[in-house]
Amino acid sequence: MTGVLLGLAVVFLLLNLLAGLWRIAVGPTAADRMLAVLLFGSTTVAVILIMAEWLGDGSLRTVALLFVVLATVVTLAFVGTVRGGEGS
Repeated sequence: MTGVLLGLAVVFLLLNLLAGLWRIAVGPTAADRMLAVLLFGSTTVAVILIMAEWLGDGSLRTVALLFVVLATVVTLAFVGTVRGGEGS
């Protein structure tokens, strides 16, 4: 029963990724597109953590942590680029 629920959670999160693809395609601003990329990062972490629990593989938690660090660096780089471009 738990395996079925975890599988449904993964499917739901993958559908959220499809919604993010739509936002990247029609996002009116760079900030909208960046938020969609952050959605990809957090959803990827959630999927990997669910897969780690589902498969019983603890090393996937390390991979999820790596994605969190990468998303943080990308966010900081984006904010630095936007603020640097405004001339402030």
